[in-house]
Amino acid sequence: MNRDYELGIYEKAMPNTLTWEEKMQVAKEAGFDYIEISIDETDEKLARLEWTKEERDAFVALMKKMDMPIRSMCLSGHRKYPIGSASEETCARGMEIMEKAIKFADDLGIRTIQLAGYDVYYEESSEETKKRFEENLKISTLMAARYGILLGFETMETEFMNTVEKAMKYVNIVDSPYLHVYPDLGNITNAAVTYQTKVVDDLETGRGHLIAMHLKETVPGVFREVPYGTGHVQFEEGIQKAYAMGVRRFVTEFWYTGEENWREIVNDVNTWIRKKFEAALN
Repeated sequence: MNRDYELGIYEKAMPNTLTWEEKMQVAKEAGFDYIEISIDETDEKLARLEWTKEERDAFVALMKKMDMPIRSMCLSGHRKYPIGSASEETCARGMEIMEKAIKFADDLGIRTIQLAGYDVYYEESSEETKKRFEENLKISTLMAARYGILLGFETMETEFMNTVEKAMKYVNIVDSPYLHVYPDLGNITNAAVTYQTKVVDDLETGRGHLIAMHLKETVPGVFREVPYGTGHVQFEEGIQKAYAMGVRRFVTEFWYTGEENWREIVNDVNTWIRKKFEAALN
């Protein structure tokens, strides 16, 4: 079927014990167009940023062999090493991760990096942490500009950046063609309930700056591991609005949590969400 949008799958939807070749095979058989790689705060995932040139070249070759590209990165490692941290050491590590992630993306052909919208996570937010976040964000965006990589804020579950409108505050401050918003439909749905606003109105505040969208199910107050169809996210409405605003890249964000029938779940999610697209776009 000839579609004019791309649907990716979050790497963590599959067991971590699988090889990359197996993950690519699963994603392909389920009907996904690409995989979003995770660089989270674990040592195991952060170690990917230290891959040698040979390892990176082999990974690119594997993508071509399997015909399954890795075209976006969820960079959540900054939860542990935030670029707004009051600790200079933590901040420096966060900026090192940022630089390495951008170079890693360049080597692998990744186009977009989804940034966690936190000034800090495990420490108290303050005017100082917000100011440092803003300063380091400007530096980070210039790094990305050098390599032609797009950065996009994920709308998170905390007050700091749980809406597109809040993310746009920093997009406007930095004012670069390389910094935009990569919203999470589930998170902004929860925020809309909290603030008694409309999801489509929040998305509209990011017009011209939405580069992709996470399609995740949530319920009020719960932001992870909610099975599709059991929450309150209006997928058709969100997809329709994002598509009308020019978004053509979407990622199903869900997690493998030990289910024996995980492969069936992966297949079912693709079928279920594709039906939402058909309903939204026809």
